[in-house]
Amino acid sequence: MAHARLLDIAIREFGAKGLDGASTRSIAAAAQTAMSSITYHYGGKEGLYLAAADRIAALMAETMTEARIFEETGAAADPDEARRGIHRILGQLTDKMASDAGGEWTLFVMREQMKPSAAFDRIYGGVMGQMVRTLAALVQLATGQPVRAAQVATITLIGQVLALRASRATCLRLLDRDTLDADDIAQIKARIDANIDAILDSMRGPA
Repeated sequence: MAHARLLDIAIREFGAKGLDGASTRSIAAAAQTAMSSITYHYGGKEGLYLAAADRIAALMAETMTEARIFEETGAAADPDEARRGIHRILGQLTDKMASDAGGEWTLFVMREQMKPSAAFDRIYGGVMGQMVRTLAALVQLATGQPVRAAQVATITLIGQVLALRASRATCLRLLDRDTLDADDIAQIKARIDANIDAILDSMRGPA
């Protein structure tokens, strides 16, 4: 529990200030632990940063289960099943991105997206990578398109969902909200579902 608290504080500090700007002394003080504990367990600031990335990957794995299910059980059997899988994965991701929970590690991940380091490899090596690879495979099966076309479509499909987190302030300001309520989320999910079907249908061409 103490290590989890330390890592959660480190995630917040690194997310706000980056690796160079963050202070292990401040992190230790906030966690009410000794500086020597960070050195002993993590070898210093860089080791703590990588451990924070591992913590984020673990938190993602706890909340995003659909991608792992599809990867573990193999590809869907047919285009219709693949389409349902895409909806399920992106629906679950929308719930997570629309929620206020998890925001403490958003800045950390966004920094790594803009300037990836070894920490990004650890985050992408978890459920994040599993999710995008699974989605791309499902898009390919659902549409019959080549791998690269399916990958490009996957980027656009995920992008509309990630905007709820990466552009959260803009979304809330546009909707004149302090937070998204259940009705807002339901409307957003319905729009995303319609967008998914429109994109997949356009990729399959005329019947």
